[in-house]
Amino acid sequence: MYGPNDNFDLHNCHVLSAMIRRFHDAKINRAAVVTLWGTGRVRREFIHSSDVAAASVFAVLNADKLENHHYNIGTGTDYSIEELASMVSEVVGYKGKLEWDTTKPDGAARKLLDSSKFLSLGWQPTVELRDGLRSTYQWYCAEGPAGQR
Repeated sequence: MYGPNDNFDLHNCHVLSAMIRRFHDAKINRAAVVTLWGTGRVRREFIHSSDVAAASVFAVLNADKLENHHYNIGTGTDYSIEELASMVSEVVGYKGKLEWDTTKPDGAARKLLDSSKFLSLGWQPTVELRDGLRSTYQWYCAEGPAGQR
């Protein structure tokens, strides 16, 4: 999950917010290269916080349809970290070079939820990744933590 009010602290944030911060810092500092860990080939699913909020409201309003078990809430689409890096650098406006440090670990090859049970109830995510990246970056620039902009 990502979106406004995310954690952008490079010591304990997730990949998407880390990329926003790193590409933003590189743009501001006019860095020629941003180096990211791994190969960029692993795949991850991302969901915007407003979609999670909408899914939560949907669940409350449709409680009579829910069975007593866990439901995954996701988009059903995953992206390679390389694809994500390309989108984030474009949204941020970073024009430098991207390199991969393949001596660092990639992590699990793929993290994609099976959200079919929840989606079958009629809920659908509405925030496309690129649009969510734009709104998150706009928030970061306008209201993000002062020490992290």
